[in-house]
Amino acid sequence: MSHQPLPDSSTTSPLDKPTSLAAKCWLDDASIVDIDYFVKTLSSIKAKGVRPDLIGSIITHYACKWIPELSGEPSSPIGPSSTPDRQLQPKSATASWLKKRFFIETIVAVLPPEKDAVPCSFLLRLLKTANMTGVDLNYRDELEKRVAWQLDQATLKELMIPCFSHVTSTLLDVELMHRLVKKFVELDVDGLRSGVGMFKVAKLVDGYLAEVAVDSELALPEFMQLAGAVPTQARATDDGLYRAIDTFLKTHVNVTKRERKTLCKLIDSQKLSIEASLHAAQNERLPVRSVIQVLFSEQAKLNSHIDWNRSFSNTRSPNVGLDPHERCHSSRDITMLQQMDIKRLKENVTKLERQCNMMQTQIDKLSEKKKGFFNWRKFATSTTLRTMSVEVADERVEGKGYDSGSIGKQTPMKGKQGRTKTPKRWRQSTS
Repeated sequence: MSHQPLPDSSTTSPLDKPTSLAAKCWLDDASIVDIDYFVKTLSSIKAKGVRPDLIGSIITHYACKWIPELSGEPSSPIGPSSTPDRQLQPKSATASWLKKRFFIETIVAVLPPEKDAVPCSFLLRLLKTANMTGVDLNYRDELEKRVAWQLDQATLKELMIPCFSHVTSTLLDVELMHRLVKKFVELDVDGLRSGVGMFKVAKLVDGYLAEVAVDSELALPEFMQLAGAVPTQARATDDGLYRAIDTFLKTHVNVTKRERKTLCKLIDSQKLSIEASLHAAQNERLPVRSVIQVLFSEQAKLNSHIDWNRSFSNTRSPNVGLDPHERCHSSRDITMLQQMDIKRLKENVTKLERQCNMMQTQIDKLSEKKKGFFNWRKFATSTTLRTMSVEVADERVEGKGYDSGSIGKQTPMKGKQGRTKTPKRWRQSTS
């Protein structure tokens, strides 16, 4: 059988270099059998100055081939001799367990020191397997430190790591999650990760708390430690935290009144949305003091919104001289507040209309009384008679004189020049 000669390295062009697929095949065929040979090969690759992300991809591919559960994908039904795990499976289950532990410790030892060299998802699966196989504490601390540095890149599903400890009876490893969050906050010494990354971690913690709160074996101190591990300014809204606390109180019905008060102190009522505030105001599981704080906060938000509308109508510029914390958080909140203002205005208009109707009724009654008391008469003669005083309204006037049939005092009339004439004494008629 003839063998073709290998190409000379001096005449090899860049196109003759092996591709990434060829490198993977080389890893599968040559170095997958012996992990010591893989470590030596990896050291020589590092010495040549290969990028850390490429070294991390090689390690990830090799580890997923060795332990299929590290790939994060469901294992496919393959032949019994096609996977490395099947090829190197020892006869004893204990030997297989010990070999897997040694393999994980070796992989952790050869990881590149750079932060983004290995994905966070792979590190979390590696940490889960390390806890399951009982890896040495130093290697687990190294893995936890690496995961904590990239915790903002994790997902909630990847953080659902079961608890393999015989001391804790919870289903999920809450202590591990607390250590990861605490290390993430401690690694942020310069405040460079206190922005979007910290907000993502706070959201992950609230989601994790909502999931683990269903476990009746979870103690209140563990719940509060994990909830307080995130700084208060990292939460843009406390809706997720309120949901987790409500789930915890619903599951743990034996929580005392004092413990409920202590637990509800974690919630900032000013950071609750309108939907969460309405739910909290009707929640019987919350202490009365917490419900009152929520109602006061909503009243303060409404007052600030009214002030915001007034300043907007006066200045025609909502961005001038306003505190961003006093503004509404969403368009839905603005719409609901505007609807409440419109409803209040309609009620005021209705009250004013009712008062106007009552006043009009009283005016009509008074006018009817005046007509019956004074009994004004109309005159069809000269228009100058309409300017006479009320005292001569009931007298019968004919021309410029007085009625001959009238008896008693007579009211003087004005002459042509406006002077008052002295009335003459009238003789009483004997007829």
